[in-house]
Amino acid sequence: MRSDEDERFREYLTLLDRALSQISAKPASGERFQIPKAKVMVIGNRTIIQNFKEIVSTLNRQPEQFFNFLLHELGTAGTIEDTRAVLHGKFSKEKIDGLIEVYTKLYVTCPVCKGVDTVLYKEGRVLMMHCTACGAISPTRGA
Repeated sequence: MRSDEDERFREYLTLLDRALSQISAKPASGERFQIPKAKVMVIGNRTIIQNFKEIVSTLNRQPEQFFNFLLHELGTAGTIEDTRAVLHGKFSKEKIDGLIEVYTKLYVTCPVCKGVDTVLYKEGRVLMMHCTACGAISPTRGA
């Protein structure tokens, strides 16, 4: 009787190993969305965000809207050149990364479900956020 139970237990473990090998692994962080980090280079009196297009692509936002937010928050001028952004003035990587996080909280993350599947649109003079995951519609918290 004991050997029959052992044999079934070994068969169970074999089947379990086979099932686990066919399952895809979870992301290490537990989240599918990672707030992008800026690749910043300071040359003279200019700060260059080398991966600007990659950042706006990850955030799923228009480059001009995100760039205007950066300019307003930093109190400076600048231009978008191809895949990078050039800011007038010297700004640290930490400052830029902090502003990316603030922007993500204000204009990307849904205040209801905390998802990032959102779309921005204007309703009159108010910038609204529509979450395609939960369906919530809310005004943005920023200016």
